[in-house]
Amino acid sequence: MARQAFDSHEIIDGNRDKGLVLLADHAMNLLPPQYGSLGLDASAFARHIAYDIGVEGLTRRLAARLGVPAVLSRFSRLLIDPNRGEDDPTLIMRISDGAIIPGNHPISAEEWNHRLETYHRPYHKAVENMIASVAEASGKAPLVLSLHSYTPAWKGVPRPWHAAVLWDTDHRAVAPLLQLLREPGDILVGDNEPYDGALKGDTMYRHCMLAGIPHALLEVRQDLIGDDDSIDRWADRLAPIFDRMNDDPALHEYQIFASRTGPYA
Repeated sequence: MARQAFDSHEIIDGNRDKGLVLLADHAMNLLPPQYGSLGLDASAFARHIAYDIGVEGLTRRLAARLGVPAVLSRFSRLLIDPNRGEDDPTLIMRISDGAIIPGNHPISAEEWNHRLETYHRPYHKAVENMIASVAEASGKAPLVLSLHSYTPAWKGVPRPWHAAVLWDTDHRAVAPLLQLLREPGDILVGDNEPYDGALKGDTMYRHCMLAGIPHALLEVRQDLIGDDDSIDRWADRLAPIFDRMNDDPALHEYQIFASRTGPYA
């Protein structure tokens, strides 16, 4: 397989001295040209199995409105999932929500390592570098907010939450985020549902839990950010919340919390 150049991530620059970093692990559904479509029908790349629908647009709008930097992954999670640890068995999926991925099975150890070295690790290096540069510019621990989206239903069961906050044990950014999201009383916000935020080796674990950096992962239901107008409405909702959180000195201190996933190495 001929290897072609492909950027694993995109940096949106902003005022790093503000002390806020936005992340989007599953922002895009792209594949390097040599992988074709991994043997899938093109329609698969419009589905949630390929990326987090709506998150790229939401992240771009929030970064612009807040004037802060962001790191977005460019490769589809079908190639390799940047929000998984390197030893996670779901790092490269063979089947995703019923879709068999021919380009991922069988897969050689050489190809597995190539995807790690070429896409997964460079993305995480960019996240690491961004967090470090924001810490240096601001002179304090950054506040890291990661944006994701989820499907309106799973296996035929509707998901009533309009948004959700996922976390492990570091509650510092979680408590104000939940409170500020719920205050208007017009949306239902999940607290570690429909997913649990404690996942060993994922982005928040790797870059925030281990380092004692305040953080939260926010999921928005995909049908609520499926077009430009709805993305704008959510950016209108979230920008002042993120700004208010970022103004809190308590969310710019280093403090390590034990993980529910077990002891740190």
